[in-house]
Amino acid sequence: MIDFSKGGVFKLEPIPSNQMLEPINHFLIEGEMVLSVFRSVRDQLVFTNKRIIAANVQGLTGKKVDYTSIPYSKVQTFSVETAGAFDRDCELEIYISSIGKIHFEIKGGFDIVTFNKAISKYVLG
Repeated sequence: MIDFSKGGVFKLEPIPSNQMLEPINHFLIEGEMVLSVFRSVRDQLVFTNKRIIAANVQGLTGKKVDYTSIPYSKVQTFSVETAGAFDRDCELEIYISSIGKIHFEIKGGFDIVTFNKAISKYVLG
């Protein structure tokens, strides 16, 4: 579950952008493009060229969803850890003053180096 107020480690799986929750498309502003989409059990995390959008699906039916938007301008620092020979997961940590440290583990052979370059462009730009 993606609930930044509780902290912890969020285990994510990359998914194609066409599997993104439909309402997120309506949140995007003019010129905003989806870079990567990830999911945990029911929740999703979307990185665009403007911000990070977290969709926290709540309740038994999943009809109630909390959407959190984090503009890249609020990211103070971030780090990535590449996958190893035996540990195929990579990691991303971002630090936001109002939230603190958010730690993500990304499953599988995700290209974190290319992703780091894209995120760097928007955080540092």
